[in-house]
Amino acid sequence: MSDGPEWFAPKRYGYGSGRPISWQGWAVTTGLFAIVVGLTLLFHDRKSQLIAALISVFVVFTVITAKTTRGGWRWRWGDDEDSADR
Repeated sequence: MSDGPEWFAPKRYGYGSGRPISWQGWAVTTGLFAIVVGLTLLFHDRKSQLIAALISVFVVFTVITAKTTRGGWRWRWGDDEDSADR
């Protein structure tokens, strides 16, 4: 269905993406955690700046996962065979 890269599996139930299914997905997810830890250590005494930085990081991560999820983001009820573990 998607013409782009497939880095994340779709969720079986609900809306969004599930776990990473390629090394690129794992790299993006690991990078997210590293950035969150780094920002937390950097801005530990400035909470409003930490929140602003984290929001921007999570928005970028959300866009990346939305663009690279197999089949795209749509609501799934769990009985759809093409969204099962492929």
